[in-house]
Amino acid sequence: MDGSKLKCNEVLLLKLLLDEMYAGVKEYFETLGWDVLTVQDAGLQGAKDKDIVEYAKNNNLLIVTQDQKLADLADLTGVKYVLISNAMIAKIADAKIRETYPDMKQK
Repeated sequence: MDGSKLKCNEVLLLKLLLDEMYAGVKEYFETLGWDVLTVQDAGLQGAKDKDIVEYAKNNNLLIVTQDQKLADLADLTGVKYVLISNAMIAKIADAKIRETYPDMKQK
């Protein structure tokens, strides 16, 4: 079998690269068991999006971002990414509000 392909029982280990806006949640991801690097840790604070994507690609990192352009560049170059949208954040907050305060009504 080709050594570059994963066997059924092998696990692909991913390391996360948190974009600048998520540097403050690094410890939370680590607590959840992720191996995490921030853009700041990598010396890329203020770097161009294409440089961040190139770094992620060269180091097999999954980018976590709220930046649509960064996500688009990652998508175009085949870099793994997760785009956290404002709509996603609102849905999570809405679900938590409804769970915590089930008797409250919307207008």
